[in-house]
Amino acid sequence: MSSGEETRLYLVPTPIGNLEDITLRAIRILKEVDTVLAEDTRTSGKLLQHLGIDKRMHSHHLHNEHKAVAHLIDRMSKGEKMALVSDAGTPGISDPGFLLVRECLRNNIKIECLPGPTAFVPALLKSGFSAERFTFEGFLPQKKGRQTRLQELAKEERTMIFYESPHRLLKTLGQFSEYFGPERQVSVSRELTKMFEETITGTLADVIQQFNQKAIKGEFVLVVEGGKALKASYANE
Repeated sequence: MSSGEETRLYLVPTPIGNLEDITLRAIRILKEVDTVLAEDTRTSGKLLQHLGIDKRMHSHHLHNEHKAVAHLIDRMSKGEKMALVSDAGTPGISDPGFLLVRECLRNNIKIECLPGPTAFVPALLKSGFSAERFTFEGFLPQKKGRQTRLQELAKEERTMIFYESPHRLLKTLGQFSEYFGPERQVSVSRELTKMFEETITGTLADVIQQFNQKAIKGEFVLVVEGGKALKASYANE
């Protein structure tokens, strides 16, 4: 691929809450492209309206991604420039984007990914746990493979990062306590960058108790400290 070839697909991170986190480059790209591919056109439409951008939008989400990719590749091959955005954060991280990027690469369509907001980075740094080595797990499987994955992660020595919805938070924390032990340290952040941003850090037992006593709202990032016993055994070898 020649360096002079024009970019046809831009991956554009959008604010995870605070609209001031949009970058000047992101605003410029959203103005310049022909089409904005949005996980939810209503959510992204509000952002574009806030930015004063009137742009053609196309719905691109997990339920239509497989069917839409071939058509989008054809349009970009003919010269159309597109920006892919998710509802919040960087597209492709626990959001649609992977299939489209892969097919662009297969068809020699140039891609650019802008740096920008990602929820797990501030949650990790606010936890106070080691950020030198960590594993991003995103959303755990809801049913099939969930127990197997938790059993595997019980042996993990690195800091672990998860995304979770409010209605599954207590279930997930309870399973962490079961598989990792109630004394394992966890840091739970919700509504990052927003008015009601909150981070609660402590043992799994303590944090579960706190969330049992309050209303559970917002989107959550869970940061779990790596297994200390495993770390100690490595250190003694």
